[in-house]
Amino acid sequence: MRGSKEHVGRGKKDTTGLVLHPKSQEQFNFCELPDVSGNPRLVAGVDEVGRGALFGPVVAAAVILPVSVLPQLALAGVKDSKQVSPVRRLKLAQEIQRLALDWRIGYATSSEIDQINILQASLLAMKRAILKLKVQPDICLVDGKQPLPNLPLPQQAMVKGDERSLEIAAASVVAKVWRDDLVIRLAANYPNYDLVTNKGYGTQRHLLALQRYGASRLHRMSFSPCQVGLVEG
Repeated sequence: MRGSKEHVGRGKKDTTGLVLHPKSQEQFNFCELPDVSGNPRLVAGVDEVGRGALFGPVVAAAVILPVSVLPQLALAGVKDSKQVSPVRRLKLAQEIQRLALDWRIGYATSSEIDQINILQASLLAMKRAILKLKVQPDICLVDGKQPLPNLPLPQQAMVKGDERSLEIAAASVVAKVWRDDLVIRLAANYPNYDLVTNKGYGTQRHLLALQRYGASRLHRMSFSPCQVGLVEG
């Protein structure tokens, strides 16, 4: 974020329209992880979204940020995507993508989720996102307590990583925006399930629709609410 900034309420607002929160910087370990030469290492943060949804893929993002932009993203209020409003989340995702050295999306389909279970599918989505990176990180910070199987790069699993690492929080925001956009586009083909509103999660209207219409081919049949019969399409 560059340019002049003006005071707005308790925070600040820059020319991109993002409100800056002075206290946000204290919430994160910037994970600069200097190497033996004293130069900052390239850190990739990776996180998944959609693990609890009934419809659609589980989606992960891997994000590599320059060390120089971490303070300003922290001040902009980058945090776990679930704690940010949709409008603000979109603005943050655009700013993260603009500033990132590299960012990539990986996902596992509903069919893969049913075949290997949601935990393994989540790990697979995160691994796929990392392996798509064109810039190779020195270390990957993975949200959660489990490392990614057979990842050919150094990694560190971090419980509540989206609260402890700005890189992971940024990945959470990017993944959430990407997945929400995908489900909204898919909703046109599956109008019965109120997907624009629920983004594939099991709201009351979604559950009632499953009972009434059955599950679509993009529902996760290994999830008990979806085991109500399969409709075509």
